[in-house]
Amino acid sequence: MKWKQREANPLAEELIDEFQLSPIQAKLFSLREINTAEKLEKWFNASEYDLADPYLMHDMDKAIERINQAIDNGEKITIYGDYDADGITSTTIMVETLSILGADVHYFIPDRFKDGYGPNLNRYKELVENGTDLIITVDNGVTGVEEVEYAKKHGVDTIITDHHTVQSEVPDAYAIVHCNYPGQKYPFDDYCGAGVAYTICRALMDDSMSEMLELAMIGTIGDMVKVTGEGHIIVKRGLEMINQSERPGLRALIKLSGLNLGQITATDIGFNIAPRLNAVGRLANAELAVQLLLTDDEEQAQKIAQQIEDLNEKRKELTNEVFQACLQEVKEKGWQHANTLVIYHPDFHEGVLGLVANKVVEALHKPTIVLTKNELDEVKGSGRSVEGFNLFDALEPLNGDLLTKFGGHDFACGLSLEEENISKLRKTFEENYHVSDNLEVKEYDMELPMSELKPELMNQINLVGPFGTGNPEPIFTITEPQISHFFKMGKEKNHVKFIASKDGGKLEVVGFNKAYLNSNLLSFIKTLYVTLSLNQWRNKVNLQGMIDDISYGAPTLAVPSKVIDLRQENYIMGFADRYLLFDKKLIPWVENGLGISKDHISLVKDYNLSDETAVLLDTPRNKNELDQALSNSYQQLYLRFILDELPVQSIPSKDAFGTILKYIYAHPNLSLNDYQEAAPYLGLDYDSILFILRVFFELKFVSYQDGRIIAEKNPEKKPLTTSNYLKGINAQIKFTQQLRHMPSEQLINYVKKLMQ
Repeated sequence: MKWKQREANPLAEELIDEFQLSPIQAKLFSLREINTAEKLEKWFNASEYDLADPYLMHDMDKAIERINQAIDNGEKITIYGDYDADGITSTTIMVETLSILGADVHYFIPDRFKDGYGPNLNRYKELVENGTDLIITVDNGVTGVEEVEYAKKHGVDTIITDHHTVQSEVPDAYAIVHCNYPGQKYPFDDYCGAGVAYTICRALMDDSMSEMLELAMIGTIGDMVKVTGEGHIIVKRGLEMINQSERPGLRALIKLSGLNLGQITATDIGFNIAPRLNAVGRLANAELAVQLLLTDDEEQAQKIAQQIEDLNEKRKELTNEVFQACLQEVKEKGWQHANTLVIYHPDFHEGVLGLVANKVVEALHKPTIVLTKNELDEVKGSGRSVEGFNLFDALEPLNGDLLTKFGGHDFACGLSLEEENISKLRKTFEENYHVSDNLEVKEYDMELPMSELKPELMNQINLVGPFGTGNPEPIFTITEPQISHFFKMGKEKNHVKFIASKDGGKLEVVGFNKAYLNSNLLSFIKTLYVTLSLNQWRNKVNLQGMIDDISYGAPTLAVPSKVIDLRQENYIMGFADRYLLFDKKLIPWVENGLGISKDHISLVKDYNLSDETAVLLDTPRNKNELDQALSNSYQQLYLRFILDELPVQSIPSKDAFGTILKYIYAHPNLSLNDYQEAAPYLGLDYDSILFILRVFFELKFVSYQDGRIIAEKNPEKKPLTTSNYLKGINAQIKFTQQLRHMPSEQLINYVKKLMQ
């Protein structure tokens, strides 16, 4: 990732005076191009009464006319929703509005596991058979060509209300109310499903319907659509409404989330409320969440809210269980150095696959697909990617061939396939892997004025919000901070907290999932990229920085060290001029897995530059290779030795050799893939099995014919120690362990002596 500072012309002094803006507000508004009196006036004062005429949205007039006709005639109306936070709030808005108007209204939320996402022909058939006269979709439907055609043939009209991409073939619906329909006149094109539903609500009621804004706001934040333009009004006013909500279900959910009415922010919605609503659809039927939002009964609201809270906790447990199982699978199957991962287990819970794939990517830095088998024996899964690898472009060509269903975007996807094609997908996914040289560029706003840090600063910044898509939360830099009071926190000690000081000011800084940070690395921190929040503890309110990213550099020392021993650190800080490798096969992993630009990677044997800051990343195979590396002239040399291409980290035990030999005789003609699958049952990782097989092959205990392992009938008896391969790897292991565990002073002295 590359960082770039946002740039813009400063606001005119008269605007700063007119709107009484602080220096930091003036800067942030200018960087977001809110730089005229008209724009600032709308930002501060626009409300739901300033939203555009709902009838400008495509087919709104036709939809309202048909809905009113259905109400007048007592027709049965069914709202066809979706199982995420946006679909849940969209359904609630539509059902509640039609109920107010006296409609015979019902709703249906697809089951993620039985029905899948979006229109489902079998469910449309059931709705028609059950007497529905009018189907209204919310947050879906624009892809339902076949479903709408079926309903129409059976005398049932469909009104589609959606915000997803309009495809080349659209359903022959009675009306399509869509915020981004080609050629329409509505001025805002990035509503979520709940935003579209709220617009229909305004048209039906001929009123601003302010009480629906809290629901539209949850859908907007949950679906990560724009919070600029009319999205700003929805979120700003929706937050004001939810902080004084009279809706029993929301109040109960807010209480169980540990939040307080009057203090709820957009961040609280994104990290506490929306995930809880999403959890229902991940583990159960999301109709439960609609019931929560619709109920007027306090007791029922508390009961349902507790059910949702329990589901959310179960979601967390399942996510962690499947995540740990995925990590174990990678270890057992020897996929540590693969560029991509396709992880399958028929017992994985389908509802958490996307969450797990994301966690695996964060942990292992590899594009990852996690698959399971559902109740219908379909293999389904979710994929997530890394910076520089377009997941959609890599997998979309497989749709209709290896994949039976596929959809997604650059960094996330959903897919289905036949179980027998999993190995082919794994192979093709790995072959298609490449990384773009164009690193993601992320923008920050400004250097944090450390001398002006007071809790009141947060109030000034919040007036530039609410923040979200289109109006990013401000990111500040703290360059060359002095760091003190560092400690790790959390149950697993995977979060950090410290004090960053500069220019006479200091800020408490928190870093989530920064377990790699320790006191040895603090002096290498050159720039902190942080967002700001308020931390309340024991009736005290303090300003707090949340780490978004860190950039590193060589520390400034009074007496610069020529050789730095960082063997004990696994984290690569990425500031060196050159990353040196002994083994060519590791280059793809360093480039892709560690994110080091190929321009900064060299093989030791090819390196002939001087006066650079260099890093020895992997371990040499012997002393001669190490001595060759130390013959170069470096400005500074960092010793890491964290990578190697050793087939095993330790020689398997004699018993392990015996176990595999017995297995070969008991299960003749197995392929290497068969041994990979059998690894967990044999109590060995796949790397160890491959090592043992190679030793057996050298000693002629087994042969390899047509891709099959075959035991020799009468092999010559030989000690394992006669294997040259075993002896060679054993020597490499010992040398590697010696390099990694040699006392620091002894190693540095040895290196300095050779460098001189």
